[in-house]
Amino acid sequence: MTAIDVDTDRPAVSFDRHPDTYRHWRLRVEEPVAWLELDVDPEGGLVPGYELKLNSYDLGVDIELYDATQRLRFEHPGVRTVVVTSGKDGVFCAGANIRMLAASSHEWKVNFCKFTNETRNAMEDASRHSGQTYLAAVNGSCAGGGYELALACEHIVLVDDNSSTVALPEVPLLGVLPGTGGLTRVVDKRRVRKDRADVFATRSDGLKGAVAARWGLVDELASRRDFAETVRRRALRLAEHGDRPGEPTGIELTPLERVETADGLEYRNLSVRYDRAASTVEIVVRGPRDDAASDAEEVHRRGAAFWPLAVTRELDDAILRLRTNEPELGTWLLRTEGDPDRVVAHESILLEHAATDWLCREIVHYHKRVLKRLDVTSRSLFALIEQGSCFAGMLLELALACDRQYILDGPPIEDEESDERAAIRLTAANFGTFPMGNELSRLQSRFYGEAEHVDWLRREAGRDLSPAEAMELGLVTDAPDDIDWEDEIRLVIEGRRSLSPDALTGMEANHRFVGPETIETKIFGRLSAWQNWIFNRPNASGPHGALRRYGTGQQAVFDRKRV
Repeated sequence: MTAIDVDTDRPAVSFDRHPDTYRHWRLRVEEPVAWLELDVDPEGGLVPGYELKLNSYDLGVDIELYDATQRLRFEHPGVRTVVVTSGKDGVFCAGANIRMLAASSHEWKVNFCKFTNETRNAMEDASRHSGQTYLAAVNGSCAGGGYELALACEHIVLVDDNSSTVALPEVPLLGVLPGTGGLTRVVDKRRVRKDRADVFATRSDGLKGAVAARWGLVDELASRRDFAETVRRRALRLAEHGDRPGEPTGIELTPLERVETADGLEYRNLSVRYDRAASTVEIVVRGPRDDAASDAEEVHRRGAAFWPLAVTRELDDAILRLRTNEPELGTWLLRTEGDPDRVVAHESILLEHAATDWLCREIVHYHKRVLKRLDVTSRSLFALIEQGSCFAGMLLELALACDRQYILDGPPIEDEESDERAAIRLTAANFGTFPMGNELSRLQSRFYGEAEHVDWLRREAGRDLSPAEAMELGLVTDAPDDIDWEDEIRLVIEGRRSLSPDALTGMEANHRFVGPETIETKIFGRLSAWQNWIFNRPNASGPHGALRRYGTGQQAVFDRKRV
């Protein structure tokens, strides 16, 4: 097998999907329950060269799943339980397609695993914060990423037919790790004893009903005859605990307005410009042009056009496209433009009603998830704060997510007579509304262990902070004046480009997350770091490695040195 050249051998990946065009999932809504049935089209791979047998999946399958989870949250407020099951007899899901992984380039494998992790985290986020609990109805064999899909659900029902098993066979069969958080969720989420977890993760055949239930790998068993009724009853019982409003219709996630060119992407509220010579991307987020909604009812009337939701969807799409399609553009420059007062006004209506209105709550949590996606993106992130910026509140979080922040101390050279100066503004949203994966705010992460400093920042919220004040408060890295601005930023970009992208990825991932370790930080930090290394080792990916020789009838040849 030859590696897929993700730069030349495939078209750019699109993340646009709709239930009417799904090839691999069927979405059926019977409020308060929705049914997501996985029925993978074997010939429906995202790129040629492999067959998606036994409900195995690739990135295209998971893009549809992500679209479904988003639509369930926004378009179906009456759904309180989501049942994830299989449309094929005797098989739930065989996990990530091995032929696809074996033939893919390293960055493709890593981005694939990262996206699937984010999607499963979003399922857990819905169960935890949106009153929309996920239930796995495992109606057949369930292995690898298939079991990891089940682990992302809050309750697992396994058919007890003396043949169906749950398994994480990656270590014994492929020489790699369960790449979508399987090891972490077994011990941290399901609290399986570590010795039992060790046995389970080194058994290629997995475990059947009674033992799987006794060890805590599943929650409930049902005979094949009673399976459908057991799942239905459990789904309705879980729905009783949800706090979704039961409204008949939500808001439609209409198609994004996007223009794609060789030089970038253009959205209504967002511009993306490529500079391939410098290996940079400039992302400009535009603040709202209209006044804020007056109340929650108006938020509903505006729907997908409501600026906080619209800009969050566009930013989400841009991040995914850049991560997947532009791996060599290693430095992202984040700018904003617009009226900070309008940004704060739109944010205020969200926070005012988030506790009582389901849609406002969903928008807040969606923005949180997109910021988390930025946090785990393996690119250098620099915020450039200039005259006309609107880095306030929810948009200031973009700057705080960056590795460095630069603010212009003075007017631009071409506008020396202007009285307008660059500024930033803290609001209540910067103090925990959008937590990182470590469950800390970005300010708490920036000033880890300095609670008094965070309290000082809280007292400064609600007003524009000048470049000098932003420097004094530690909210920016540097504040070059108008004479030095262009040269300083150019040198920063050139310096970044001279460094090893691999070393930068490791450095940035370590710097961005401090403090307590959570399931998310373990998955994106410890587990991902080991998996990335293992993917490059000959025991997995070499010509005689387990990943390459899987399904050939030949045993892998392992280098026996422990490194």
